[in-house]
Amino acid sequence: MSKAKRLNEMIMMVNRKKRFTVGELAQEFDVSKRTILRDLQELSEMGVPLYSEAGPHGGYQVLNERILPPIAFSEDEAISIFFAIHALRHYISLPFDTEYESIKKKFYLNLSGDIRDAIDKMINRVDFVSVDQQDKVPFLKQLLETSIEQKVLKIKYQNNGELTYRSIQPIGIYANGGKWYCPSYCFLNKDYRVFRCDRIQSIERDENNRPIDLSNIYLKNRFSLINTKEEYTFPLNVELTNKGVEMYKAEKWANIELSKREDGTGILKGNILKSDIHFFCHYLITFGEEAFIKSPSELTQCMKEKLNNILKQYD
Repeated sequence: MSKAKRLNEMIMMVNRKKRFTVGELAQEFDVSKRTILRDLQELSEMGVPLYSEAGPHGGYQVLNERILPPIAFSEDEAISIFFAIHALRHYISLPFDTEYESIKKKFYLNLSGDIRDAIDKMINRVDFVSVDQQDKVPFLKQLLETSIEQKVLKIKYQNNGELTYRSIQPIGIYANGGKWYCPSYCFLNKDYRVFRCDRIQSIERDENNRPIDLSNIYLKNRFSLINTKEEYTFPLNVELTNKGVEMYKAEKWANIELSKREDGTGILKGNILKSDIHFFCHYLITFGEEAFIKSPSELTQCMKEKLNNILKQYD
């Protein structure tokens, strides 16, 4: 029996028995007690909560009943899961109590030898490239839990050098381009905003503001909350070259649709909030000559001012 298979069966056995001795396992798997002790050490490193008791009636027992039973994956499924976990390395902060390296190691060690060999051959041949997260974000877990519990938070938020204190009710969190974001209802603005999680300096529970009902609002349908009244929005019309179309596909925005032509060029149409003019100016300037703003005029003017400021830097 291979070591990987023995460890798999050992997990099932200790999960079933809860209490056992080294001798019992050695007899069950027909290996030496020294081998069993090494296996038990490896199970502990994989996260199996074992507790040992000394003495003539001692042995091992499982501390709790929360071990997940092994799941049989095909080779392709196991490899796909490994590389999905491997892609998390770009984020140094996650909203969970464990780091991805620990998860990856446990999963990898629990695979059969031939699957591990296949992964070893692929590890330098395939990758999921993403922007690395540069700064740690300490409040991801609290933001996620608060969104689930439908609670309100007081946060200290820094944006463009300005420090503000506000109360928010998170909808959820998501990662994009090496950054974490938290769409929320902002009680200060009395509207929905998206907050950069790395700009949140501190958080605490807010017992003064009553939560609003966001039980049916999630990350996918949150765009329905955006205020689209005419006095708060501008119609957007941007021409894109072939390359510009490909650049936009990497990052889509709410209430904006891309219409692609047969020649590969395209046009962006939709509505943007007045408060987002500077954001879209900063975003579209990265397209360079691959995007041409036709409307709104406010966005065109903002782009001209930004380009003039850049030119002045080189005078």
